[in-house]
Amino acid sequence: MPPKGAPGKQRSSAVQQPVEPPAGEKEEQDGDMDDFDMPVIIKVKPEDQMSWLTPEELEKEVPPRVLYPQNPRAPHNLTRFSYKERAFKRDDQVDQVVFHVSMDGNILLRDSPDEQDQNEIQQKKAEEAGDAGEDDAEEDAFDPPEDEKEMPLKNPLRNQFNFSDRAAQTKNALLRERGWSTEPPPTTGFSGTVTQWDIFDQYLVEIELAKEKEKDHNTKGKSHFDDEGDKKKSKDANTPIYSDNMKLSIKLMERMVNQNAEAEVYHDFKYWEDRSDEFRDGEGTLLPLWRFSSEKAKRKQVTCIKWNPKYNDLCAVGFGSYDFSRRGTGVICCYSLKNTRFPEYVFNTDAGVCCLDWHPHHPAVIAVGLYDGTVLVYDVRAKTKKPIYQSTVRTNKHTDPVWEVRWNTDESGGVLNFFSISSDGRVSNWLLMKNKLESEEVMELKLLSGGSSGGGEDDETSLAGLAGGLCFDFNRHSEHLFLVGTEEGRIHKCSKAFSGQYLETYEGHSMAVYTVRWNPFHPRIFLSASADWTVKMWDHQVKLPVMSFDLGQAIGDVAWAPYSSTTFAAITSDGPAAPTSGVVHIYDLSINRNERICEQKVVKRAKLTHVAFNHNEPILIVGDDRGGVNTLKLSPNLRLGVVRTEDTDPAITDEDLQVQKMEHLLEMVTETKEA
Repeated sequence: MPPKGAPGKQRSSAVQQPVEPPAGEKEEQDGDMDDFDMPVIIKVKPEDQMSWLTPEELEKEVPPRVLYPQNPRAPHNLTRFSYKERAFKRDDQVDQVVFHVSMDGNILLRDSPDEQDQNEIQQKKAEEAGDAGEDDAEEDAFDPPEDEKEMPLKNPLRNQFNFSDRAAQTKNALLRERGWSTEPPPTTGFSGTVTQWDIFDQYLVEIELAKEKEKDHNTKGKSHFDDEGDKKKSKDANTPIYSDNMKLSIKLMERMVNQNAEAEVYHDFKYWEDRSDEFRDGEGTLLPLWRFSSEKAKRKQVTCIKWNPKYNDLCAVGFGSYDFSRRGTGVICCYSLKNTRFPEYVFNTDAGVCCLDWHPHHPAVIAVGLYDGTVLVYDVRAKTKKPIYQSTVRTNKHTDPVWEVRWNTDESGGVLNFFSISSDGRVSNWLLMKNKLESEEVMELKLLSGGSSGGGEDDETSLAGLAGGLCFDFNRHSEHLFLVGTEEGRIHKCSKAFSGQYLETYEGHSMAVYTVRWNPFHPRIFLSASADWTVKMWDHQVKLPVMSFDLGQAIGDVAWAPYSSTTFAAITSDGPAAPTSGVVHIYDLSINRNERICEQKVVKRAKLTHVAFNHNEPILIVGDDRGGVNTLKLSPNLRLGVVRTEDTDPAITDEDLQVQKMEHLLEMVTETKEA
């Protein structure tokens, strides 16, 4: 076989022609007469053949080169959105066709189907044109006149639709008018004055009549079913399965099963301590324990959290929405650490819950503020899920969302009462009477102009409308003093005894103030958290903030620790770890005045909204905007309280030591500012 490197030249160079052999060979050929006429084949090597190839390499076959009908540049990992399965799926069908040149033309192949179709179309058009010509000829046929001069000229612009114009004239109708004049009807004048209160009272009367009609209609239709339901309840109450003792036994059994299933978590809650705090320089960590959730609270945001003042394991969580375009119903869930699977009590509200507060001396009574301006009072011991008190339009309820409620600890009046603040600019006191809820206006939050300080000046020109209140807090040591945070970024110090003006106005925030909290130990210090991403510590005797902390993210809430006068916690919506994650920041100013001693991400893809310390246990509870409530345990470095040494006077109480610790911090901050 010739070498495949140059097959054409090899074949062309192999020429079969007789050549005279050499002399030695000629003598041999003479001896053999049989082969003298055979041709001799001489292989001629082409000039351009590779001389360095060996005969074995020349004889070696070259593997064939195969062309595959595939596009190497076609993508093989295309994904398309499937509307049926609502997800992106991989498309395995790859388009291998590539058009390098594409031109549109009107040339048809002879004897092709396209040519036949074209011929048929042309024949039809020719036949239609012939038929139209014959019709025109028949219409134009007439008897020609004898004289050629009288022959009419052919009109090239003849009317193809055989149109003829006809007109007619009619008579115009005569218009006639008829009129009558009558005597004017007798009239009498009536006038009166109506005030806004008369209109308001009339509307209330009509509303009450409409409600009574609805009640009568509902009672008539449901009386029969209510009687049957009462009979069934009376029968079930007599059976031991539905008795109160059985319910209590089932609740205890459920708690036991839950604690056995989560024995490790409860063990960490009681006994786990982070030993690595001994090697950290004042820093600590948070241990996640439980996450409370409920089906009724899904797709709702945690708007408030309060621990029960008597039962340390019970906390009330309010659910609503901070997205004001999605107004819906609200839920109140009371969770217990003894049963983390399901809430102990659940109350549904007509509007979103914005705030709540337990009564300090009656731990079963809870006050609630709603988004529509209504305030409610619930008793968790009641068998019904309806509120025992509810504000209405007649009782002068708020017209805007109620952002915070707080029970009055002073019961000298003999009637339970609580305070509320709303965006309508009013601070109201609600009295729980025997059969109704009555309100008293404590203060109107007058809006101050930019140049007014509000420190006792009674200038009417500086007042323009009412300021929207967002938060307030009462001083534990001076019950008549309370602070109010407004949407304008100002903090006002007010008194229950002076409702006409502010005692002091603090201007340090540039945006709305979300939270103000008095220090639980020191009577002059309070904290404030604002939408301008800062937390500031104030002395109510000084107009300027004592300390300021810029967290660099949107702040949701801030809370003082109940075990230390210099420790507080703040939560941010976003953190450095992820664009949407909840981070808890804990500061202990006695250890580090500039940096936080703990910064830990708690939840992913959610924003934290509120935080609260437990009064006795070393745990922290935070709520997010997805309806979840997370419980965290503080490491030993985060819960340092009073440290007594040998030099400490034993007669000094722990509260006095906490006050001294804060005073020492204030002295250091003041010296630093003066320096």
